[in-house]
Amino acid sequence: METFKVTRVFADKNGDSQFEDIIYPLINGGPIGYLSGGVKVKELIFRRVSPAYDDFHNAPERQYVVLLDGGVEIENSLGEKRMFAAGEILLMEDVTGKGHRSRNLKKAARNSLFITLTD
Repeated sequence: METFKVTRVFADKNGDSQFEDIIYPLINGGPIGYLSGGVKVKELIFRRVSPAYDDFHNAPERQYVVLLDGGVEIENSLGEKRMFAAGEILLMEDVTGKGHRSRNLKKAARNSLFITLTD
């Protein structure tokens, strides 16, 4: 079975940000490849962030973050760190709680897409 991995960042009942790997099953779509089921989204936002950005914050709303270039280290509120490369996708859902920190892996601006979700 083909699958697609997305890393979710969410706030637990204590307000701590946690990581969770979500595996989306894919079905054979024929010549166009393997496809997931549809996900309802609200809007697409283009983002460029300075390499100096390194502070704890909450996600402004539930959103997918698609890393276009560079890489990022995400640190949750418990101190666990994970590194993500260009092409990886995060599902940011820690809109409340203690938040997370994101740090560019290179001293260069990083580009990504925010795909906000409907409620």
